[in-house]
Amino acid sequence: MTAMTTPSFEHTLLRDVFACHPSGIVFVGAMVDGAPCGMAVSTFTPVSLDPPLVSVCVQNSSSTWPRLRTCSRLGVSVLSYGHSGAVPSLSVKTGDRFSEVTVSTSADGAVFLDGCSVWIETCLYRVVEAGDHSIAILQITDITRHDDAQPIVFYRSRCHGLAVVGA
Repeated sequence: MTAMTTPSFEHTLLRDVFACHPSGIVFVGAMVDGAPCGMAVSTFTPVSLDPPLVSVCVQNSSSTWPRLRTCSRLGVSVLSYGHSGAVPSLSVKTGDRFSEVTVSTSADGAVFLDGCSVWIETCLYRVVEAGDHSIAILQITDITRHDDAQPIVFYRSRCHGLAVVGA
């Protein structure tokens, strides 16, 4: 076993370096106490085809995740370019995250943002602790694809459209 060493760089540099990796943005949501609850996440990853699994990384300091993780179903909405202006409100620590969007809810309580390219209904499969974040592995129970929505990319802490070459 190798001993952990103190990094020779500042956390601000690491944050900037992580921001150089383009990623999509998803919104994870569910009905909690009769109202929509959710959070924006830029660390979404497909994990497995069998069983069908995806993952999101959540800050351990999140006040939203403890409310979501107890829900029987979670909606994962893959944001589209039309959500660029709403991303700041979807990401706020306090206040109304739903002020600039409309939502749909599944029969099982998963919350989805309208206008997204994909809706993935999930249930919590496993949580893995990893430093200052937790990796939530979610099992897919249903998928709805909306082919008319253009994707959004999060790069250097800003939203960008995706240029589709050869389409």
